Amino acid sequence: MLSDIAIAQAAQLKHIHAIADEMGLTPDDVDLYGSPYVAKLRLEALDKLKDRPNAKYIVVTAITPTPLGEGKTTTLVGLGQAMKHIGKRAIIALRQPSQGPTFGIKGGAAGGGYSQVVPMETFNLHLTGDIHAVTAANNLLAAMIDNRLMRGNPLNIDIDSITWKRVLDVNDRALREIVIGLGGRENGVLRQTGFDIAVASEVMAILALTTSLQDMRQRFGRIVIGLSHDKKPITAEQIGAAGAMTVLMREAIRPNLLQTLENTPAIVHAGPFANIAHGNSSILADMFGIKAADYLLTEAGFGADIGAEKFFNIKSRASGLEPNAAVLVVTVRALKAHSGHYRVVAGRPLPAEMLERNVRDVELGAANLIKQIENVAIHGVTPVVAINSFATDHADEVAAIQRIATEAGALGAVVARHHAEGGRGAAELAELVVQACERPNSFRFLYPLEQPLKAKIETIATRIYGAGSVSYEPMAERQLRDYEANGFGRLPICMAKTHLSLSHDPALKGAPKGFTLPIREVRASVGAGFIYPLVGEMRTMPGLPDHPAAEAVDLDDEGRVLGLF
Repeated sequence: MLSDIAIAQAAQLKHIHAIADEMGLTPDDVDLYGSPYVAKLRLEALDKLKDRPNAKYIVVTAITPTPLGEGKTTTLVGLGQAMKHIGKRAIIALRQPSQGPTFGIKGGAAGGGYSQVVPMETFNLHLTGDIHAVTAANNLLAAMIDNRLMRGNPLNIDIDSITWKRVLDVNDRALREIVIGLGGRENGVLRQTGFDIAVASEVMAILALTTSLQDMRQRFGRIVIGLSHDKKPITAEQIGAAGAMTVLMREAIRPNLLQTLENTPAIVHAGPFANIAHGNSSILADMFGIKAADYLLTEAGFGADIGAEKFFNIKSRASGLEPNAAVLVVTVRALKAHSGHYRVVAGRPLPAEMLERNVRDVELGAANLIKQIENVAIHGVTPVVAINSFATDHADEVAAIQRIATEAGALGAVVARHHAEGGRGAAELAELVVQACERPNSFRFLYPLEQPLKAKIETIATRIYGAGSVSYEPMAERQLRDYEANGFGRLPICMAKTHLSLSHDPALKGAPKGFTLPIREVRASVGAGFIYPLVGEMRTMPGLPDHPAAEAVDLDDEGRVLGLF
């Protein structure tokens, strides 16, 4: 089979005006951005669509993945393409990739094989510069905070309370902890701080959750960067940065329009990670998509315990849009990994014994599948299981997954071959998703906002992760008290934890139970509208592996990108 980039570069793309036309939009509703195949949507076009009925709304999620990923984005793209094969109009909405994974271990996020968003190189490399705008807005605020400190600290900011960090869209562990202000007073106030990856910035979270330019301006003003010495919140509005941040983001707020290999419209916007942010593409993308097709398919990052939980309890609260169904992506290899009998390392071949027929290990690892089905169903949403097919799968292993999934409450479990066959390889999955969308919808949130912050944290920990209890470091205890005292207690929770386990410990596979979930630190993303606990050793700035993917990326003599997956 050809490489992903070879398949993408051979694609027959339609002019983006033709893609917009399928959505009921005209050339006046989009602005071309660097090529005939990429455009920014004009927010005013939402008025043209507002009286149309809502599409059926489907979130694509997954079991707890291996470090290799299980093909969730590929499944989203393949399913979007498959809808056309069964006579349905679909739009997909997904996140923009960060350069962290693109040049790190995991690679880009355009899908794979014959289920990709194109142009693939543009999609994975800068796109329309939205992440760079996030970086600029975030770091402008950081610079203005330090300028306030240097100019006599008129807002009486407690330096030790400052949680706002600088960001960079590269995996760079050397920047996790830094000291600034060295070299004398003219270089600023000496203090310890650090960098996060850009997609973990609250600016990115706001971009994903905002509904208009005016709403974004208000959210930027509400950002809390730390506390005063008398424990009062200090905001970006008080720093004087919110207006300029909005100006920097005035183009980034507009969703990007691309297409799949089979010319299904793809709305790409925002890119928050699910393990260290809320892991979903933008509400604005969904506001377009839900009015411009019969089915809107979107993706929630990593497993259902992370991205889908945040989709249900953060994004759906903010948007008011209720999902009709959920697709849970599973692979044979991931279930075998969850048996605890194998070690999967990104960048290395799978263990040879993992590719041998072993129904028993699939059954052992299926504890994770069962729990993730429960995590979807607990929100009143009908789960459908997509078995992302690999050539090394064995028929009786697949049959075991289908049996276990239906016994656990999924509407069904079907094999999807969209990677090798494109949309037609996911037609059976599409039919099952349509059936799921016709079932009665009883969507519900996991917790009421009126609960205290600790109660909400503990609800997620016990009901979604399987924890027996939660422990809090003294700093986390103090931060929670301060946030409650300052009126932030009614915000939802966005847990930052590893994506490689239902627990805080990446080594705990399957569905661990009864563990104690440690909360190390808690941040308040008041502008985005959530409280952000950091679980265990979770890092908000990843590092590079022994051999980063960047080592293979280059240009050929004709200027075409090489080595990009």
